[in-house]
Amino acid sequence: MRQPTPHPALRRLDVMLGEWELWAAGSTVGPIRTEFAWTEGGAFLAQRADVGPDTALPGAWAANAPFPTLALIGYDDTSDEFTVLYADGRAVARVYRATMTGRTWHQWRAAPGFHQRLTVTVSPDGDTIEGNWEQSPDGERWTTDFDVSYVRPGKPRD
Repeated sequence: MRQPTPHPALRRLDVMLGEWELWAAGSTVGPIRTEFAWTEGGAFLAQRADVGPDTALPGAWAANAPFPTLALIGYDDTSDEFTVLYADGRAVARVYRATMTGRTWHQWRAAPGFHQRLTVTVSPDGDTIEGNWEQSPDGERWTTDFDVSYVRPGKPRD
């Protein structure tokens, strides 16, 4: 089968390509192996994450661990936004909207009783991505759910 032609706006996501170690909740959770890779000839970006033998999942994280996870990211040329299709090992399936402005990724969804948003920024050297997930019961009052930090393997964590 022939591959579709990727929209040029997808190139904004090149800064996330490759392998990462994901750390969460003040570095008490992790490392979680994460990879961003093009699929379908570059028409979609796949983000895969899973735990390994050295991954720490303390307390509530162990009981609610979503791993493995898969997110397929595509672009909507009518809205200049990305769409993220998410699925995980708990059989959770969600759809998010997202934007990439400069080196900052914003991802969000509005769902009755459980709104979510993620904001992360890729460092100038491309070796870290840092930010946080937030949640809200109504889309108006937001609280931090947990901090996240992606670090290239072999690079020091701050």
